[in-house]
Amino acid sequence: MIAKFIYLEWKSFTRSASFAQSLALKILIGFLVAYFTFVFLALGIGSFYILREMGLEPLVTVNKFLVYYFLIDLIIRLLLQAIPVMNIRPLLVLPFKRTTIVHFSLGKTALSFFNLVHGFFFLPFCAVLMYEGYDVISVLLWGMALFALVYCNNFLNIILNNKDNLLGIFLGIIVILGACQYYRLFDITFYTYPFFEGLFHTKWVFMIPVLVLSGLYFWTYNYLKGDLYLDAGLSVKNDVAKTENLTWLNQFGTLGTFLKNDIKLIKRNKRSKSTVGFSIMFLFYGLIFFNSHSHQPPVMQIFAGIFVSGGFLFTFGQFVPSWDSSYYQLMMTQNIPYRGYLNSKWWLIVIGTFISTILASFYLYFGWQVYLTIVAGAIYNIGVNSHLVLLGGAFTKTPIDLSMSKGAFGDKKSFNINTMLLSLPKLVLPLVLYWLGSHIMNPKLGLAFVALAGVLGFMFRNIVFSMIEKIYLKEKYKTIEAYKQKS
Repeated sequence: MIAKFIYLEWKSFTRSASFAQSLALKILIGFLVAYFTFVFLALGIGSFYILREMGLEPLVTVNKFLVYYFLIDLIIRLLLQAIPVMNIRPLLVLPFKRTTIVHFSLGKTALSFFNLVHGFFFLPFCAVLMYEGYDVISVLLWGMALFALVYCNNFLNIILNNKDNLLGIFLGIIVILGACQYYRLFDITFYTYPFFEGLFHTKWVFMIPVLVLSGLYFWTYNYLKGDLYLDAGLSVKNDVAKTENLTWLNQFGTLGTFLKNDIKLIKRNKRSKSTVGFSIMFLFYGLIFFNSHSHQPPVMQIFAGIFVSGGFLFTFGQFVPSWDSSYYQLMMTQNIPYRGYLNSKWWLIVIGTFISTILASFYLYFGWQVYLTIVAGAIYNIGVNSHLVLLGGAFTKTPIDLSMSKGAFGDKKSFNINTMLLSLPKLVLPLVLYWLGSHIMNPKLGLAFVALAGVLGFMFRNIVFSMIEKIYLKEKYKTIEAYKQKS
């Protein structure tokens, strides 16, 4: 039975819209996997000796900061790790046991790169500990407990991705703890360090993570099994219908029509509202870089300015046109020019960036230079990054089901190498421009270079839009075909 599932998964993989990528992109993916594997392997082997050269006891130091290691791992999973799924409904009418389907779906997560990569750190580190004379049994039990915690994060990722409210609360707790640690108000490692030390020195303590992992597995298993019915999720909640005409947008013609649809989409769907709500968190990203205790390089301030003003651009804009995937085929049968469609999305991003810049005015507390950095980042977002986001949308071919609530980021399979490559100019180019201006004269000239790039992008907007429109037309039928895939 499991062999049959593996066969079906392979067919699903090879026939998916994302499989037919160019060889160069596949090589790049392999390079990135090899790079992070090498980094973890180097840390696993060398961290013991590096810490000892610094005059620190390696095991004690690692145990002290493991809490942050696992918290960061969980955050990265929540943002990037795609949840392995199966096309369940066709299987429910076949003679497959529901338990087998659920166990196979959960078992697929064990082979995720996000789990296996930790082995390249913990296994070499444990080997070094045993080579340096640490108790072998204690090292093995400690390593087993840490791998159990890795897989605890794996199942927490599944649970939190299906509960938006819990995800927001959890992220809020992490932000508060991190801020308290950063500003030396509260040190969480003082309370977590004894637990990780106990995993090594007290042999029975390793059972705690193992038992927690078992509990999380069966919790996830029962949660998924409980919804494993043909009619699961078909019932809908009846709400009071509200009519919103937004007639004041009619004066803008076709642009106003598209804007009305986008505003209604944001207000009426939980996923889009969650995404917009998450973009508000970007407003506080600059507190890491703009406070007096920050030890970040000065060039990183423009990096913060890009993110503070571009929260809506990076969260909502990156999924254009996937937000419209449910009716994209119908829309393409209408006499609608791509230019008008893209123009409406551009204006929506511009409005979101403008509002974020106004809301970020509380950074004036840190001085005019800081707020000018945010304004320069906003101009760059409007003139350059808005175009790159729309260009990346041509290669984002994963549909978003607005009737479901899988998380603020929607379907994480929309993250692909094409969009990642287009993300590099969004972040790297303003850093280079700011560094160049600061190196020639002073940071103000660096901000002027960044803002000038945004102004030039705005001036040549029509030329850029023509190029983007051609790419959308070229990818049109591939996008339509991809949006037909629901699994």
